[in-house]
Amino acid sequence: MIGKQLSPSEACEQNIRDLYETAFPPEEQIPYHDLLYLMDMMHLDFTAYYEGEKLVGFTIVYPRKSFNWFWYFAVSDKLRGKGYGQQILSMLMNRYKDSTNILDMESPEQACENFEQRQRRHAFYLRNGFRDTGIGKSFDGVDMTILINGTGTFTMQDYDDVLNELRSFWSSMPNTD
Repeated sequence: MIGKQLSPSEACEQNIRDLYETAFPPEEQIPYHDLLYLMDMMHLDFTAYYEGEKLVGFTIVYPRKSFNWFWYFAVSDKLRGKGYGQQILSMLMNRYKDSTNILDMESPEQACENFEQRQRRHAFYLRNGFRDTGIGKSFDGVDMTILINGTGTFTMQDYDDVLNELRSFWSSMPNTD
């Protein structure tokens, strides 16, 4: 499998957009054209992973000085459970091995329709060196929990800082209405 860093124009490929729109619930998505715009403004690392010509998945990382924010991580629905997620995470962790890495995910403790999926995802990250920070927030009724890999700690203030940075970038976008 190979990883290919994408430019905003390359990220416009329909199969990548389709994966983004099907892998995440609507309440966890930002409009795709906004995401493409933020790629440049925030210097996002948008990487697609391919097995031959076939898109396997993608990751979007927001690199920061104090830690990297693993924002999105998706594997094609038809390829889940076949070890591709493990391979992608290993490649990603190798790229950012000298850094502290953070991700948020739907809480594995909140009662919901995809409760078992959340628990499997949480266990996957724990098996791969992440640990639970005990930090979380609720957005539109969805509880999110923060996991960390690497040295250091992560606080609610760190979480608020990342969210405020995102809001700052988003508010500076040109109005397309």
